[in-house]
Amino acid sequence: MRQIFEAFGPERSFWGTDITRMPCSYRQCVTMFTEELPWLRGRDLERVMGGAVVDWLGWKRRAAKEA
Repeated sequence: MRQIFEAFGPERSFWGTDITRMPCSYRQCVTMFTEELPWLRGRDLERVMGGAVVDWLGWKRRAAKEA
């Protein structure tokens, strides 16, 4: 996975799964990326876990709620 990420970068590396074929839970699929890849952090993690595909699809983002 790291070689793919390094080749394509966070703007073209999208997380996803076909949960119907996975031998583990959806949560385990997600935490594999969010907790088990120490080299994938910060903005790069945000991009891979959905930020980049939102932009690629041209979807509008909601403004962050003010506290």
